[in-house]
Amino acid sequence: MQNIRLPYFEIAAFANETFAGNQAGVCVLDEWLPEGTLQKIAAQNNLSETAFVVRRGETYDLRWFTPTVEAELCGHATLATAHVLFHHLGIGGDTVSFETQAGSLSVTRESNRLVLDFPSQRATPSHESHRDLIAALGVKPEFVFRDCDYLAVFE
Repeated sequence: MQNIRLPYFEIAAFANETFAGNQAGVCVLDEWLPEGTLQKIAAQNNLSETAFVVRRGETYDLRWFTPTVEAELCGHATLATAHVLFHHLGIGGDTVSFETQAGSLSVTRESNRLVLDFPSQRATPSHESHRDLIAALGVKPEFVFRDCDYLAVFE
């Protein structure tokens, strides 16, 4: 079995002190490893998300894995990745762009903070039966909307 060494960082997003914030692993790659290997690294890290990033010219490809599955989108791990690129790897400029399965994301440096341009999803009214949702919540919502998830509105 071949051993490989990868640059790895553990970053506390949304924190300015030790043992606070939302932890994310960030693994910087020269090229993509097999998906199974990425999943095993994330499982070994055992954080809510581990981000994997590969530079592609002026942008970066970015993927996120939980200990059990690949995540579609993860805000705190995106901010953690931008922190690593700006503060540990010293990339220039004030904006870093990421290409993800959820689309293009960008993080901008604004004085001492990072700002994520998070994609918005348009929720539309859901007119289907919501028996399972009502049973799970124990109360009937006033309205239900849907995008990739359900959004229940209560008075």
